[in-house]
Amino acid sequence: MIIKDVDVYPLRLPMKQSFAISGGKVGDPSSGAPHVYVKLTDEAGHVGWGECRPSHRWSYETLESVVSTLRHYIKPLLLGQPAEDVQGLTAQMNRHIAGGQSAGQPIAKAAVDMALHDLIARRRQVPLAGLWLSSGQGAVNLSYLISTASPDEAAAHAMAAKEQGYLGVDVKIGLNPAKDMEILEAVKQHAPGLFFRVDANQAYDLPAAVRTGKALERLGVDVFEQPLAAGNLLGHAELRRKIGVPIALDESVWSPGDTLQAIRLEACDMIVVKVTKMGGLSGAKLCGEIAKASGLGLLGGGLTESRLGLSASAQLFHHLQIRTPVDLNGPFFLADDPVESFPDLQDGAIRLSGRPGTGCDVSMHKIDRYTYA
Repeated sequence: MIIKDVDVYPLRLPMKQSFAISGGKVGDPSSGAPHVYVKLTDEAGHVGWGECRPSHRWSYETLESVVSTLRHYIKPLLLGQPAEDVQGLTAQMNRHIAGGQSAGQPIAKAAVDMALHDLIARRRQVPLAGLWLSSGQGAVNLSYLISTASPDEAAAHAMAAKEQGYLGVDVKIGLNPAKDMEILEAVKQHAPGLFFRVDANQAYDLPAAVRTGKALERLGVDVFEQPLAAGNLLGHAELRRKIGVPIALDESVWSPGDTLQAIRLEACDMIVVKVTKMGGLSGAKLCGEIAKASGLGLLGGGLTESRLGLSASAQLFHHLQIRTPVDLNGPFFLADDPVESFPDLQDGAIRLSGRPGTGCDVSMHKIDRYTYA
């Protein structure tokens, strides 16, 4: 199972609506969304596909840096190597692309890691989860993402979430801090009983986070995600002592080492598992297992990946037994992607098919259509 070829496709996928976090827009209908697909082919002709979703709004990795890293540094490293040695190849990539605070270029590496898993699983004729001795069938509940600075729009989205059968909502705040509580109150009013996840994306300093956290406690929010800057673990630990809402870390936790540090400092109640930010399925699985073994809760998330990344993430979340609705939000924002066949996605859940690999087939015609030169 020697890797014969590595193809890297920079894509701009069409968006049906804009997506903004507290740091700014991560895509809009006029410019589309940057994605990178990686195709691995072995000597027998078996193929595996992986995806990553870079954005300068949530890390230093851009579409350009990811493509350059993959084509000029990672591809020569992979050619001629055994595809089944995922751990060894990951170690080689980490040595070849030096790290800083975390492993260097984890988003670029995530696409390779996903493609390796897909290739191995397809060759063995098992779903991704079968590689971890888990079932590749079952349902994973999704949360309905609400990202708006308008309380009226938030109310309309909350009603839509309820009507469409979603079991949870994920509300972005910090877009207009003066309106945050109005937005959250509107959501709570129109979607009572749903799992209520509030994500600040690092929008606050500690005093503001304490005030907001106490208000969230009164409102009945289930989890307050990443209120402070990513590196401020001590601040999150202090915030935990001052408010009653569970704290989840996302941007603070990119690696197993980050997970361990958050545990040591008692900085959170939960971590957000994301395949793309954690260097792929291998890193995300290990982060989740460390957190679970330490008694932390798990949330599932994504970076508006297409249905390829969504399916891979859902299989991992199913394996990790994440019960709360997960934030795999690509379908809310993408108008199209290169995936031809895909597990069933409706009524607020993805139903895993048990097909080999990710369960997705990729259209080369659409790859050509959306390739960004």
